[in-house]
Amino acid sequence: MALRLHLPHRPTTDSAPPRERPGIGARVFTVQRIGAVLVALFLLVFGLLGFAGGLDFFSTDGERIFGLSSNGLLSLLSVVVALVLLGAAARGPRVASTVMIVVGSLFLLSALVNLAVLRTSFNFLAFEFSNVAFSVVVGLWLLMLGAYGRIGGHLPPDSPYAHPHVFEGDADEDDGYPSTPAEFAVERAMRDAEVAVVQHVASFDQRRRVAAMAQVTSRADRRRVWTSFDEDARRSRG
Repeated sequence: MALRLHLPHRPTTDSAPPRERPGIGARVFTVQRIGAVLVALFLLVFGLLGFAGGLDFFSTDGERIFGLSSNGLLSLLSVVVALVLLGAAARGPRVASTVMIVVGSLFLLSALVNLAVLRTSFNFLAFEFSNVAFSVVVGLWLLMLGAYGRIGGHLPPDSPYAHPHVFEGDADEDDGYPSTPAEFAVERAMRDAEVAVVQHVASFDQRRRVAAMAQVTSRADRRRVWTSFDEDARRSRG
């Protein structure tokens, strides 16, 4: 009987093995969502204070809020961007990551454009140099957080972005990629057993587990088959 091997990606030499990086998927998602929410809350408060101050909508001479210059139009844009970031964070980590990368790029573009029109009649957002610096810092911050754990030449094997199907909404339909330290430990044991079978050095227990796992296809089902042997062993000892 031919055995189907489902070997997970091996870590590169410069990546710590999964046992040293528990829950990286949860950490990536948390960092991205928190980053989006923090920026959104600042922009929301900044925009609402502008509305409360009754700022002129198209004035090129803005009023100071948190050390930044603002007018009615900039206040409106700040609230809109804040709501977009909050909506993306609520929708899911992958959406938040994508939106943060896009919004971060727009912040950097805004810094360049508004620097060019600074102190001219085209300064419709009432920018000052402090606004330009703020846009650069926030743009780089959003880009960094949006790309965290997602963009790189050597993503760790347990990074959720190394496995595109492992996201909210897909969790019930995918292979059930591991997300906890215990599940990663089971995956490592399964991989070691399958490698041992291929190399003809497997123990009897490894051979029977691999043979049983070959009867199912999804990753979650294979883990359940593997752990069922452990449960049977505990019951027999009890």
